Amino acid sequence: MSSDAPAQAKNHNKYRRDKPWDDPTIDHWSIQPWNEEDGDALPGGRLLEESSFATLFPKYREKYLREVWPLVTKSLDKCKIACELNLVEGSMTVRTTRKTSDPYIILKARDLIKLLARSIPAPQALKILNDEYHCDIIKIGGLVRNKERFVKRRQRLIGPDGATLKALELLTQCYILVQGNTVSVMGSYKGIKQVRNVVIDCMNNIHPVYNIKRLMIMKELAKDPKLQEESWERFLPTFKKKNVKRRKPHQVVEEQQKNTSGGGDGESKSTAAKPKKKKSYTPFPPAQTPSKIDLQLESGEYFLSERERKAKKLAEKKKVGQEKVEEKRKKREREFIHPKVLEGLADKGNAGNENAKVESKRNSDKNKVDDVERLANKFSKKRKTSS
Repeated sequence: MSSDAPAQAKNHNKYRRDKPWDDPTIDHWSIQPWNEEDGDALPGGRLLEESSFATLFPKYREKYLREVWPLVTKSLDKCKIACELNLVEGSMTVRTTRKTSDPYIILKARDLIKLLARSIPAPQALKILNDEYHCDIIKIGGLVRNKERFVKRRQRLIGPDGATLKALELLTQCYILVQGNTVSVMGSYKGIKQVRNVVIDCMNNIHPVYNIKRLMIMKELAKDPKLQEESWERFLPTFKKKNVKRRKPHQVVEEQQKNTSGGGDGESKSTAAKPKKKKSYTPFPPAQTPSKIDLQLESGEYFLSERERKAKKLAEKKKVGQEKVEEKRKKREREFIHPKVLEGLADKGNAGNENAKVESKRNSDKNKVDDVERLANKFSKKRKTSS
C-alpha cells in the first residue's frame, strides 16, 4: 500500500442499528400526561402494595382545612386517591386505593398535603396535581443564627408591600409564599431552581434586587435566537462584595479625642510603645506557691480548733458587713446635703490634709533638733568625765 494514499476516516456508526426513539420529531423532555383512554395502564392492571403519606399541620390551620376538605377530597377522588383529615392528632393522610392506576399521583398528593400545611390556599395547592406544576419547600430557619438578622433578611426577600416577591414571581413564573421558617414555591423545575438560588443568596446577605436584575437580562437575551448557543456571561452584571468600613460610635470617637488631647494619654502611649523587657534566664525553677496549710501555719490559724476558726471567720464577715453598712449610710445621707456644702467640706478636707502634713513635717524637724541637742549633751558629759 503506497504512503501517498489518503487515510480513510473511521466509521464508528457502521454496525449501529436505528433505535425506535431516534426520531427528531420526538421531544424527550416533554412530560406526557397519564391517560387510560390512550392505553396507559400498569402491568397487572393495578398497584401491588398500598402507599401512604402523612403530614402534621399547625393548630391555626385546623379551621381552614375543615372548610376546604370537601374540595380536596373531591379533587383526589378524581385521581382515585383516598385522603383523611385527623383533627385529634392534627395530621393529613393520603393513600392509594385498588382503583389507582397512575403510579406517580401519590407523590403529587403528598406534595398537596405538604403545601396545605404550609398555609398555601387550597385552590392554588390543588394545581400541583397537574403534571405541569412542581413544588419545593425551602427551609431558611437554620441559615441565619441571629433571630433579628433572620427577620430582617426574610423581610428583605418580601420587599415593601411584597414588591420584591411579586417581581420574582413574574420573572420565574412561580407562585411563592414566605411563611415562618420556610419558603414554598410552585412552578416549573427551572423557575423553582432560580427561586431557590435567590432565596439562599438573600439569607447569605446578597440583596434579591441584584439577582432580579440578572434574571431580567436573561429573559431579554432568551428572546434573541442568535444568542441561544452563546455564553451570556459578557452581558450579565457581576456584583462584587465590598467590605465597607463601618462608622465608629460617637462615644468611641469622643474618648479617642479626649485621650489625644489630654496628657494622660501620653503616658499610656509611652507605656504601650515600650518594648517588653526580656526576662533573664535562670536555671532554677520558680518558687512553689504556698498551699492552704502553709498559709494557715503562717497566720497561726492551723493551731486553732474548728470552733475558733469558725468564730474568727464569722467575726471577719461581721466586720466587713458593718463597714459596708456604714458606707451605704453615708452615701444615703450625702443625697440630702446641698452640693455647695459638699464642695466646702471637700475643700476643708483638702486643707485639713495639707495642715496635717505641715504639722507632721514640723514635728519631724523638732524631733531631729531634739536628737541633735541630746547627742551634743552626751558628748559634752563624756568630755568632762574624761578630763
